Amino acid sequence: MGTVLTSHVPARFHGILLHWAPVALLVLFLVVAPSFLSEFRVNLLGKFLSLAILAISLDLVWGYAGMLSLGHGVFFGLGGYAFAMFLKLEASSGELPDFMFWSGLKELPVFWSPFEHASIAILMVFIVPGVLAGVLGYLVFRSRITGVYFALITQALALMLSILFIGQQPYTGGTNGITNLKTIFGFSLYSDSTQLTLYYVTLGFLVGVYLLCYWITSSRFGRLLVAIRDDENRVRFSGYDPAVIKTLVFILSAVLAGLAGALFAPQVGIMSPAMMGIVPSIEIAVWVAVGGRGTLIGAAIGAVLVNFAKSSLSESFPEIWTYFLGALFIGAVLLFPNGIMGLIRGEGWRPSRWPTSRRIRTALQEFVGGGSRR
Repeated sequence: MGTVLTSHVPARFHGILLHWAPVALLVLFLVVAPSFLSEFRVNLLGKFLSLAILAISLDLVWGYAGMLSLGHGVFFGLGGYAFAMFLKLEASSGELPDFMFWSGLKELPVFWSPFEHASIAILMVFIVPGVLAGVLGYLVFRSRITGVYFALITQALALMLSILFIGQQPYTGGTNGITNLKTIFGFSLYSDSTQLTLYYVTLGFLVGVYLLCYWITSSRFGRLLVAIRDDENRVRFSGYDPAVIKTLVFILSAVLAGLAGALFAPQVGIMSPAMMGIVPSIEIAVWVAVGGRGTLIGAAIGAVLVNFAKSSLSESFPEIWTYFLGALFIGAVLLFPNGIMGLIRGEGWRPSRWPTSRRIRTALQEFVGGGSRR
């Protein structure tokens, strides 16, 4: 009897342990990290954790549904702006925000007034990115636009929105954005205790977002996403409407990206159009590619590691660090297609498949389309 139990327990729980043990160890490390890190490093790690939520949001639509969005910085920025507007009004203590006064405005714009209330601002963090994603997704997916064309449309969206926000100086702060955020719910953002609280709040949301996305991707809906990624026409012929499914997951992804922006804004004390442009959106794709598409945990790890490397390299090599980032992106596409999680799982790398023009073209097609791997 004992022999039977011993032989069956490892087989039964091996898959569970293989997935959840690393996740639990990582969360435990993040929980105790503030006890041995400086205040500056804790604040930096808190920013990276909010970016990890952003990476998971992109992995949901790219790694599982095969839709590479190069405009996810827009949803991140909209969520950040929505919450930053509340924080700016709170810091202004009833007075007109400084950039509006300098621009010649005499009173608060009508659309700013609701953001005096925290509850409305928090709702807008989710509603604004979600509505934009819903409208864009419905129009694009109903037209059966996929692959590189979808990526280009989302990239154009990032360009247009960043230019729009820069041009509306009296209402958005222009190039500088919304700056000098000083308090959150009455507590000083310059306080170490406030920053530590924001760190743990961000960690809690990261765990919650991961569990939510894991539940979704493990469900029947998640299997439909993978099926659409691998063969959309077959899903359509099976009686499902891929446009509806893709729009729903795109909305959810945008909402999560908005949440990441709202958590990021108070930790940096600023929200500007530079955070919602093309370059940040491409960087998000790099995080996911490096960590491993279609893994969720890999996307989070990739976001933290790449941003940590970016921070370190920009300090040591301020003029050439972008070349390191580019080399990392190319290596992930050509040599490590399954990212860090692929290496951890023993899937290895492809040293014998050195880039030829055909292999580069094939790799890029797989990269944009999300591949056909689970």
